[in-house]
Amino acid sequence: MKVGLYQSLPTDGEIEKGFSTIENCLSAAVQGGAQMLVFPELFLPGYNRPDLHRAAAQTMDGAWMQRLSGLTKEYSCGLTIGWAEACGDKVYNAATCFDQTGNILAHYRKIQLFGEMEKQSFVAGDAYQTFSWGGQKAALLICYDIEFPQHCRALARQGVTLIFVPTANPKGYEHVSRVLVPARAAEMAVTIVYANYCGTEQGLSYAGHSLIAGPDSQPIAAAGLTETLFITDINAQMEFEVSTNTTQLTDYQEII
Repeated sequence: MKVGLYQSLPTDGEIEKGFSTIENCLSAAVQGGAQMLVFPELFLPGYNRPDLHRAAAQTMDGAWMQRLSGLTKEYSCGLTIGWAEACGDKVYNAATCFDQTGNILAHYRKIQLFGEMEKQSFVAGDAYQTFSWGGQKAALLICYDIEFPQHCRALARQGVTLIFVPTANPKGYEHVSRVLVPARAAEMAVTIVYANYCGTEQGLSYAGHSLIAGPDSQPIAAAGLTETLFITDINAQMEFEVSTNTTQLTDYQEII
């Protein structure tokens, strides 16, 4: 089971350029044998673009979702990507996972909003989304979510062994890739695909260092500080079992 991870330069509001990048990466991922490709957080319309989060946000039946569905079907490759979702008068920091036929496997809204910018732009989500992919039970989290062990624990208790995590981790927080993501993977015996940005966007510099962390805490694959697309077979990392001898943790609603 091959997963692709794209450490991207930010779109910075350039939607059509973003779609060209998605198409090019899907084409390259398929040539490398990937069945799923994971992009960063809020790839559409851009993470550090609060001026666009509400103005550009789209609904689940909008043009972005239709185009993304069409591209995954055209290239026969799954896609997990972050975007700004409009739902009534609310806007969510969302991620959607498509399968190789263009169908939506899961749609998730970020629970742990980070900083004032996100809290002003978005409403927090309140539910996990799990799904079957490649014979495994998988789930989505977004960026800051992965830093809270109770989310991974709740997913592991549901039998999840694989978590896709679009992120927009800035410079100064490299410890998330170096320490926290591997720790979450080891604690809950899951594999975590953590897709970050590199470069800068409206004055915000990103940390890069995207990685796939296995349940032994070791990186299966990792990027540096530049634009990177890597494809990795993670089959061998799915043979761990979650211990049932765990202590009940505080429910996530109590820490928001």
